[in-house]
Amino acid sequence: METTIGELKHEHWDQVCGIYLEGIATGLATFETMAPSWEEWDSNHLPFGRLVAVTGQDSTKIAGWAALSRVSSRSAYAGVAEVSVYVAKQARGKGVGRALLGALVHESERRRIWTLQASIFPENVASVGLHKTGGFREVGIRERVGQLNRVWRDTVLMERRSKLAGAE
Repeated sequence: METTIGELKHEHWDQVCGIYLEGIATGLATFETMAPSWEEWDSNHLPFGRLVAVTGQDSTKIAGWAALSRVSSRSAYAGVAEVSVYVAKQARGKGVGRALLGALVHESERRRIWTLQASIFPENVASVGLHKTGGFREVGIRERVGQLNRVWRDTVLMERRSKLAGAE
Protein backbone atom coordinates (compact mmCIF):
# COMPACT_ATOMS: atom_id res chain seq x y z
CA MET A 1 0.00 0.00 0.00
CA GLU A 2 1.38 3.40 -0.97
CA THR A 3 2.00 5.90 1.82
CA THR A 4 2.04 9.64 1.18
CA ILE A 5 3.66 11.98 3.70
CA GLY A 6 2.51 15.56 4.16
CA GLU A 7 2.72 18.42 6.63
CA LEU A 8 0.75 18.09 9.87
CA LYS A 9 -1.54 21.11 10.17
CA HIS A 10 -4.03 22.39 12.71
CA GLU A 11 -6.94 21.01 10.67
CA HIS A 12 -5.52 17.48 11.12
CA TRP A 13 -5.65 17.71 14.90
CA ASP A 14 -8.85 15.72 15.45
CA GLN A 15 -7.46 12.69 13.61
CA VAL A 16 -3.93 13.14 15.01
CA CYS A 17 -5.36 13.37 18.53
CA GLY A 18 -7.42 10.22 17.92
CA ILE A 19 -4.28 8.31 16.91
CA TYR A 20 -2.47 9.70 19.95
CA LEU A 21 -5.31 8.49 22.18
CA GLU A 22 -5.00 5.01 20.61
CA GLY A 23 -1.33 5.05 21.56
CA ILE A 24 -2.12 6.18 25.09
CA ALA A 25 -4.67 3.36 25.43
CA THR A 26 -2.01 0.71 24.69
CA GLY A 27 0.03 1.71 27.74
CA LEU A 28 3.13 1.22 25.56
CA ALA A 29 3.50 4.55 23.79
CA THR A 30 3.82 7.38 26.32
CA PHE A 31 3.75 8.39 29.96
CA GLU A 32 0.84 10.69 29.11
CA THR A 33 -2.64 9.59 30.15
CA MET A 34 -4.58 12.29 28.30
CA ALA A 35 -4.10 14.01 24.98
CA PRO A 36 -3.27 17.71 25.12
CA SER A 37 -5.17 20.48 23.40
CA TRP A 38 -3.91 21.57 19.99
CA GLU A 39 -2.46 24.72 21.57
CA GLU A 40 -0.48 22.74 24.15
CA TRP A 41 0.71 20.19 21.58
CA ASP A 42 1.67 22.98 19.16
CA SER A 43 3.73 24.82 21.78
CA ASN A 44 5.58 21.63 22.80
CA HIS A 45 6.75 20.67 19.28
CA LEU A 46 9.17 22.28 16.87
CA PRO A 47 7.54 24.29 14.06
CA PHE A 48 9.06 21.92 11.45
CA GLY A 49 9.16 18.15 11.22
CA ARG A 50 5.43 17.77 11.78
CA LEU A 51 4.22 15.06 9.45
CA VAL A 52 1.12 13.04 8.66
CA ALA A 53 0.82 9.87 6.60
CA VAL A 54 -2.09 8.87 4.41
CA THR A 55 -2.38 5.53 2.66
CA GLY A 56 -4.22 4.37 -0.40
CA GLN A 57 -6.85 6.39 -2.23
CA ASP A 58 -8.39 8.26 0.71
CA SER A 59 -6.12 11.27 1.18
CA THR A 60 -8.32 12.63 3.97
CA LYS A 61 -7.85 9.72 6.41
CA ILE A 62 -4.64 9.99 8.40
CA ALA A 63 -2.83 6.69 9.07
CA GLY A 64 -0.13 8.12 11.33
CA TRP A 65 1.82 11.15 12.42
CA ALA A 66 5.31 12.12 13.53
CA ALA A 67 6.81 15.22 15.10
CA LEU A 68 9.94 16.63 16.70
CA SER A 69 10.22 18.33 20.06
CA ARG A 70 13.04 20.30 21.60
CA VAL A 71 15.22 18.43 24.09
CA SER A 72 16.58 21.58 25.74
CA SER A 73 16.36 25.34 25.32
CA ARG A 74 20.16 25.63 25.76
CA SER A 75 21.92 26.64 22.55
CA ALA A 76 24.38 23.73 22.80
CA TYR A 77 21.46 21.38 22.17
CA ALA A 78 19.92 23.31 19.27
CA GLY A 79 20.61 20.36 16.96
CA VAL A 80 19.09 17.70 19.21
CA ALA A 81 15.42 16.75 18.98
CA GLU A 82 13.13 14.07 20.37
CA VAL A 83 11.11 11.98 17.94
CA SER A 84 7.44 11.02 18.26
CA VAL A 85 5.92 8.53 15.80
CA TYR A 86 2.34 7.26 16.14
CA VAL A 87 0.50 4.93 13.77
CA ALA A 88 -3.26 4.36 13.74
CA LYS A 89 -4.29 0.93 14.98
CA GLN A 90 -5.65 -0.19 11.59
CA ALA A 91 -2.45 0.92 9.80
CA ARG A 92 0.14 -0.77 12.02
CA GLY A 93 2.51 -3.24 10.38
CA LYS A 94 1.99 -1.74 6.90
CA GLY A 95 5.10 0.45 6.59
CA VAL A 96 3.46 3.69 7.76
CA GLY A 97 5.84 4.11 10.72
CA ARG A 98 8.87 3.41 8.51
CA ALA A 99 7.70 6.01 5.96
CA LEU A 100 7.07 8.61 8.67
CA LEU A 101 10.38 8.02 10.43
CA GLY A 102 12.31 8.15 7.14
CA ALA A 103 10.66 11.44 6.19
CA LEU A 104 11.26 12.82 9.68
CA VAL A 105 14.96 11.94 9.51
CA HIS A 106 15.21 13.62 6.10
CA GLU A 107 13.46 16.77 7.34
CA SER A 108 15.55 16.90 10.52
CA GLU A 109 18.78 16.78 8.54
CA ARG A 110 17.50 19.45 6.18
CA ARG A 111 16.92 21.59 9.29
CA ARG A 112 20.43 20.84 10.66
CA ILE A 113 19.37 18.55 13.48
CA TRP A 114 22.41 16.38 14.24
CA THR A 115 20.95 14.05 16.86
CA LEU A 116 17.52 12.51 17.10
CA GLN A 117 16.55 10.70 20.25
CA ALA A 118 13.64 8.52 21.26
CA SER A 119 12.57 7.25 24.66
CA ILE A 120 10.61 4.01 24.26
CA PHE A 121 9.11 1.56 26.72
CA PRO A 122 11.11 -1.69 26.33
CA GLU A 123 7.85 -3.63 25.96
CA ASN A 124 7.09 -1.65 22.79
CA VAL A 125 9.09 -4.08 20.66
CA ALA A 126 7.61 -2.75 17.40
CA SER A 127 8.75 0.81 18.12
CA VAL A 128 12.23 -0.29 19.22
CA GLY A 129 12.51 -2.31 15.99
CA LEU A 130 11.24 0.58 13.87
CA HIS A 131 13.84 2.93 15.30
CA LYS A 132 16.64 0.39 14.83
CA THR A 133 15.57 -0.01 11.19
CA GLY A 134 15.61 3.80 10.92
CA GLY A 135 19.27 4.01 11.95
CA PHE A 136 18.84 4.52 15.71
CA ARG A 137 21.00 2.70 18.22
CA GLU A 138 20.24 1.79 21.79
CA VAL A 139 22.12 4.07 24.17
CA GLY A 140 20.88 2.35 27.31
CA ILE A 141 18.00 1.63 29.64
CA ARG A 142 16.74 4.42 31.86
CA GLU A 143 15.50 2.48 34.88
CA ARG A 144 12.41 3.63 36.74
CA VAL A 145 12.61 6.98 34.95
CA GLY A 146 8.92 7.80 35.36
CA GLN A 147 5.57 6.51 36.54
CA LEU A 148 2.58 5.56 34.46
CA ASN A 149 -0.57 4.99 36.50
CA ARG A 150 1.56 4.81 39.67
CA VAL A 151 3.82 2.11 38.26
CA TRP A 152 7.51 2.83 37.73
CA ARG A 153 8.56 2.27 34.11
CA ASP A 154 11.87 1.92 32.34
CA THR A 155 12.58 3.37 28.91
CA VAL A 156 15.05 2.47 26.20
CA LEU A 157 16.97 5.58 25.18
CA MET A 158 17.74 5.46 21.46
CA GLU A 159 19.56 7.96 19.27
CA ARG A 160 20.45 8.56 15.67
CA ARG A 161 23.43 10.72 14.77
CA SER A 162 23.26 12.41 11.39
CA LYS A 163 26.10 11.87 8.94
CA LEU A 164 25.09 15.12 7.22
CA ALA A 165 23.99 17.68 9.80
CA GLY A 166 26.62 18.67 12.35
CA ALA A 167 29.41 16.86 10.49
CA GLU A 168 31.18 20.07 9.53
